[in-house]
Amino acid sequence: MRRDGLVYSPTVRRRRLSNALKQFREAANMDSKEAAKRLGWQPSKVTRIERDEWRRPTVNDVMDLLDIYEVTDEATCNAMITLARESRRRGWWEEEYKDILGGALVGLEWEANDIEAFELALIPGLLQTADYATAVFKGGRVSEPAPIQRMVEARLARQRILTRENPPMFWAVIDEAALRKHVGGPAVMREQLHHLCRMAERPNIGIQVLLDTVGAHTAMTCGFTILDYEAPEDPTIIYVEAGAAGDLFLEKPEAVAAYRDSYGYLRASALSVEASAAYIEGLAKQLK
Repeated sequence: MRRDGLVYSPTVRRRRLSNALKQFREAANMDSKEAAKRLGWQPSKVTRIERDEWRRPTVNDVMDLLDIYEVTDEATCNAMITLARESRRRGWWEEEYKDILGGALVGLEWEANDIEAFELALIPGLLQTADYATAVFKGGRVSEPAPIQRMVEARLARQRILTRENPPMFWAVIDEAALRKHVGGPAVMREQLHHLCRMAERPNIGIQVLLDTVGAHTAMTCGFTILDYEAPEDPTIIYVEAGAAGDLFLEKPEAVAAYRDSYGYLRASALSVEASAAYIEGLAKQLK
């Protein structure tokens, strides 16, 4: 049993439930306004549910929706009720670090089967050392020691997914600029580079370096992450960190296809895993 006690993500379960309820409504040839009217709900309630904008689904709401959609199969109804109950639990990130890890990303990571990331200016958060993360947060103009320490603890806790039992496959393409930027100074950066090489030795982790000599490419404006799931009812999600503009979570098939094509290009253009490890070690040796 893991420290958090969960072998699934309530975030993913809630998302799965929202998608299923939308499909049931469409199969019943009913629009969201008609569904809300039949249940005496506010017109926007069904829409919020289907957009996964509800925090803690209630079993009664789910049963009411299944009833008006005429979903009578016992196994299907029981599965939806189970999803509702599992969706109501809190993940460790909500229990321990709600003030820091309040977004959806950590919950979506927790149950992902494959995670593919591209980073332009920073080492991916799942691969950062404590000292490197500290320097990143200080660079973001956080100056008080206590908040920085808590943010670093949360980031390291998030990294548990890579070393737990049955971890996801994590593949990172890192732009050369992120490796050459002296975040925290030479000593911090040297240890960070050594850490990358150690993590790349794990069977579930692959790291490639995209050299500056590649020139212009398809992802020069921002980094992104592709999250894939084992269950077919959980569609792929594209996460784009948009800074002050907020995070983006994309799952329309055309958006997913575009980012997959971009990632394929990045992997094909980057150094091989072996050459990347040698390159990173070489950079570390240059830091005095």
